[in-house]
Amino acid sequence: MTDPYKVLGVGKSASQDEIKTAYRKLAKKYHPDLNQGAANVEVRFKEVSAAYDILGDPEKRRQYDRGQIDPDGRPRSGAGAGAGAGAGPGAGSGPFWRWARRDRGQARSNFDFGPDFGDESDPIEDVINAWRSGQAGAGPGGAGAGPEREPGDPRRSTQDLRYRLKVPFLEAVNGVRKRVTLSDGKVVSLTIPVASEDGKTLRLKGQGKPARNGRMAGDAYIEIAVEPHAFYQRDGMDIRLDLPITLKEAVEGGTITVPTVHGNVNLKIPAGSSSDKTMRLRGKGVPGPPGVDTGDQYVRFVIVLPDKPDQALQDFIAEWKPPAGYNPRHKLGV
Repeated sequence: MTDPYKVLGVGKSASQDEIKTAYRKLAKKYHPDLNQGAANVEVRFKEVSAAYDILGDPEKRRQYDRGQIDPDGRPRSGAGAGAGAGAGPGAGSGPFWRWARRDRGQARSNFDFGPDFGDESDPIEDVINAWRSGQAGAGPGGAGAGPEREPGDPRRSTQDLRYRLKVPFLEAVNGVRKRVTLSDGKVVSLTIPVASEDGKTLRLKGQGKPARNGRMAGDAYIEIAVEPHAFYQRDGMDIRLDLPITLKEAVEGGTITVPTVHGNVNLKIPAGSSSDKTMRLRGKGVPGPPGVDTGDQYVRFVIVLPDKPDQALQDFIAEWKPPAGYNPRHKLGV
């Protein structure tokens, strides 16, 4: 292999942090999972990874600088014994065998290469190390050897996990960002989109069952189970509500407060309103996702009498005479 300093593009006086920064930049540039179909990326990625395997380890770097090991990590003939010196390729001294031994974790499918990552949890390094581990395991005698794969074929695991999540009605309608604890105890950040319906399935990439040998972790599929509401009912993008009103409000009319999924609004009841009369509140239904109009809310009046007998009302009804020809059941033919 070429001089690892040249491969990473750093000088021999570079600090370990500078070496790591150079490596991460090149590893991202040539990672096979991020450059599928591009020519020679896997070869370059291996060169970059092998170079960092030497220079990223302070002890190996010292051995290389003293001429004790070559760019492939093999002891040079006649070189003084150092850490790992005298161990031939069959004993696991080369960089790829080291990757097989350490197997630091599984790859992630939701790559996050933002600027804020710490030493304890490093997304790109997890991906790179897992991919490298898979390459080593496919070689002869590699620890945990698995089936061979063609270059640029980072096989995914099929170990997906499925969950069913109960979501309150209003959260499903209006959408929400929340942290939820799944049935296996895993805590994830989840966005419930606006207008989510019962049975809608959300996919969390890389949150499934971990996989080894360089394969990608499975995905988690969250099926939404919308909980029923105490008084709202959803009808497509519309909301339906049975609204209790008093006999006085039905006879005389008036302005009352009505709840909606967006908050309370005022509604004017026309005088002489019967039970089952329905009014529309435009734009007070299910919020529309991009490109879809917000639905409406339909309010159906339900006349409700007092729970306890009201003597004054009974006296009034006893004296009240329906107008001539009045028959509320005439539509039934009786």
